[in-house]
Amino acid sequence: MVKATSASLALLLGLSVITHAQRAPAFELNQDWKDLVAERAPKAPAVEPKEPRKVLVFSLVTGFVHWCIPHSEAVIEILGNESGAYETVSSVDIEVFRPERLREFDAVVLNNNCPDRGERDLFHDVLIGKIDEFGEKYKDMPLAEREALAKMLYRSLVDYVAEGGGLVLLHGAITNFNYSDEFSELAGGSFDYHPPQQDVTLYPVKPDHPLLEPFGGEPFVHYDEPYVMIGAYENFNFAPMLEMETSTLEIRNERRRQEMSELPRYVAWIKPYKAGRVFFSSPSHNAQSFERPELLGFLLNGMQYALGDLDCDDRPIGRAAALQAMTETACCGGH
Repeated sequence: MVKATSASLALLLGLSVITHAQRAPAFELNQDWKDLVAERAPKAPAVEPKEPRKVLVFSLVTGFVHWCIPHSEAVIEILGNESGAYETVSSVDIEVFRPERLREFDAVVLNNNCPDRGERDLFHDVLIGKIDEFGEKYKDMPLAEREALAKMLYRSLVDYVAEGGGLVLLHGAITNFNYSDEFSELAGGSFDYHPPQQDVTLYPVKPDHPLLEPFGGEPFVHYDEPYVMIGAYENFNFAPMLEMETSTLEIRNERRRQEMSELPRYVAWIKPYKAGRVFFSSPSHNAQSFERPELLGFLLNGMQYALGDLDCDDRPIGRAAALQAMTETACCGGH
């Protein structure tokens, strides 16, 4: 757990008041906002692409709909356009996950694709569980064939990453296939819950890491859902990038409050998965966070990691090292 000093908390409180005096009300995506993001986005990539890159942004949602989904899609496209790091193709068609289609892309961005809470499986929702709402064209297909197609599309995505593709998970996308141990291992963890939206303070874990250079070693405060993970997260099978300050969070459940203090809580990381690369970034539930140049720079660097262009230390930290780092932070007075 991060322990903030009184001086750093005073600084963070000031940043919080400036940034989130009006919290984060939803607003429709418009050209003025896209122009603002483009103005603040990096104008060059951290490293030159090794070859022309093509990215799929997939934004279909069958469960909880985050209002920032169109904004997040626009941000990924803007980052590629402004930096020249990649071109973007957007889709809400599950057929794009067929193996022959995925081979067209160097990385896949899953954009807040929260599935229904029943199965926590977006392909199952489209083809079976919520077919009336999302899968009209599949309704004449026998159930056994639809079940087989859902399994094939899932396997295609996992194999795509295992064989060298990049995967980027934005915020709610971590809930995809949430009950699959295999996908939890691939993603670095599974979603458990989140306390109420509030000001969340994030610290760069290793400020000199190439992905974290845009933060300049400074904390990042934004209004968000502080995601808490289960599953493979307990093994810390990733290289952590951003850690939550947990001591200042509003957590109404006493048991959860205690559990929160027992482990460091990371909300962004990178990790290899066999021959592929995975980048998870929880920020942000609210599009206002994307107005910050440091977050835009971080996202672009994460994209370049997933694409295979930004070579950096992505060795998983492991549970023992994570707990040791938490102990050292507490002993030394925090940040």
